[in-house]
Parts: sequence; structure tokens; C-alpha cells
Amino acid sequence: MRISARADYAVRAALQLAASRDDLPLKAEAIADAQDIPHKFLESILNDMRRGGLILSQRGGNGGYRLAKPAESISIADVIRVVDGPLVSVRGVRPPDLSYTGPAQSLLPLWIALRSNVREILEGVSLADVASAQLPAEVSALTDAPGAWTNP
Repeated sequence: MRISARADYAVRAALQLAASRDDLPLKAEAIADAQDIPHKFLESILNDMRRGGLILSQRGGNGGYRLAKPAESISIADVIRVVDGPLVSVRGVRPPDLSYTGPAQSLLPLWIALRSNVREILEGVSLADVASAQLPAEVSALTDAPGAWTNP
């Protein structure tokens, strides 16, 4: 599975908004600077997140962006879906829409299992969890597995 730069930047921007202690909107420039995200790229991402109902924008001197709902109710999956679409696809197709024959026939249940596990993790972790460094125990346990931090 590959996480796009767009999805990574979107999650980081959402986390910056989640970590904002006051209720004042954050300017795109401040988010871009804090997370080292190219400003123009971030503007496009923030627009997608606004259209997706995850953030609100406010114009004017005191304008900027803020989360549209509490960080506890926005999952990492929500953010990724808004900017990148489905969490798991094969050649741009959702697994249930695929079909295989012959020795590749059992590949479909493998892709479905992968999607199920990705969903379980990304839907089960909120912006508040990550922003407060309090990942769910089952997610933290996965990082303790032998080889979790190494590349084969």
C-alpha cells in the first residue's frame, strides 16, 4: 500500500488543526510552515477537505481554517478518502468490482482482506488520537511486531 504525498499532507494539515488550542482559525501559510508542506499544494488539499466537510474556512483578516467537527470524530480514513478516494484499490478499481480466473481466483479475497485490515486501522484512529500521541492499544501493538520498523 502506498500513501500519496497528498494524503500525507492532508493528514498532517488536519493534525495541525486538531492540535490548535484556541478556537481561532489557522491560516494556510501557518499550516504549511508548521508542517513543511508546499503552500500552493496545501491550498488545493484544504479546498478538497472543505468540500468534503472536514474543515471550515473563514475569509478576512482573522480568517483561516478549522476542523468542521471535533477531532475525536474525524478518522484518519476520513481525511484520506476526501483527498485520495478509496483506501484500497487495485489499478484504480475497488476490490469488490474485480474478478479473477484460474490460479489468480483467490487473489480477490486477499485484496478484500487487505482492505478490511487497512480500514480497521485507519477508521479506528482519530485525529485526536494521533494529535495527543494516544494511539489505540491494538494499533500500538502492531508497531511492536518483529520487523515492523524494517524494510524487507
